[in-house]
Amino acid sequence: MKVLFIGGTGIISSACSQLAIERGIDLYVLNRGQTLRPLPPNVTVILADARQEESFYKAMKNNSFDVVVDWIAFTPAHIELDYFILAGRLKQFIFISSASAYQTPPARLPVSEKTPLENPFWAYSREKIACENKLMQLYRENGFPVTIVRPSHTYDRTMLPCRGGWTTIYRMRRNNKVVIHGDGTSLWTLTHHKDFAKGFVGLLGNERAIGEAFHITSDEWLTWNQIYETLAEAAGTRVQPVYVPSTIINDYNPDIGAGLLGDKMHSMIFDNTKIKSFVSGFECSIPFKHGAREIIAWYDQDVSRQIIDDSYNQMTELLIARFQRRT
Repeated sequence: MKVLFIGGTGIISSACSQLAIERGIDLYVLNRGQTLRPLPPNVTVILADARQEESFYKAMKNNSFDVVVDWIAFTPAHIELDYFILAGRLKQFIFISSASAYQTPPARLPVSEKTPLENPFWAYSREKIACENKLMQLYRENGFPVTIVRPSHTYDRTMLPCRGGWTTIYRMRRNNKVVIHGDGTSLWTLTHHKDFAKGFVGLLGNERAIGEAFHITSDEWLTWNQIYETLAEAAGTRVQPVYVPSTIINDYNPDIGAGLLGDKMHSMIFDNTKIKSFVSGFECSIPFKHGAREIIAWYDQDVSRQIIDDSYNQMTELLIARFQRRT
């Protein structure tokens, strides 16, 4: 099977690239050659800019693929260019959407693929919804063979899932208090990228998946308190939380707040029945306790990775001064 990844070196896609090669897939990766994650051996690299029409066309004009996956499409304009360049050159097109496109807050849990797509809080999610709508229109009207995949919060060893990244671990190890949004009791789903890859690679070339949408997530549900406690344990310390409403965090930093209001402040757990019915034997097997140890070990291996975000640190101090009297 000949497969093209547009992107292919990000947190999620890097594990999918590795597993695809291990399973004997003839993998091509199209990117601009700017990545911190090396590709596995035997990948054919196509240097081009998929968001620039001339560059993309030149790269594709003499190529065709069984499957093309666009990991880096974020707007309907990206989808329109994909269709313009790729129509007739593939048997399956996989669009990487986002589980944040689901109804927020969800009317009922767990979320399934039948949950409506509606997120009034986050522009990123609304753009993903618009991309999905465009692709399904192309599927219905023109037969464009699309499959939609909606990752949720998927991580690798380089990505701390807590606000502030390493700054939060740094504060924990110095016995400083840290901010947790809300009261820390909302439920969340974290998926290791190697687990995600097992479900995703099973969709490549899967004819039954044409015209379908899937999320691929762990079945482990954790509160944000448990997530921070697990990270603290892995870092050999403890967490001292100060709870701050997400709306207040948004007032201090709208960039952080958008992801809270549009995603992480709401409980979000998933029914994975559909992906399991399409990919035989799929199961997530890496608990976050293991993933947390992997993350902390990676940061501790090289202190240059332990970057302190001064602006986040300052915001944390301001929020703690305002709210710690209430805890």
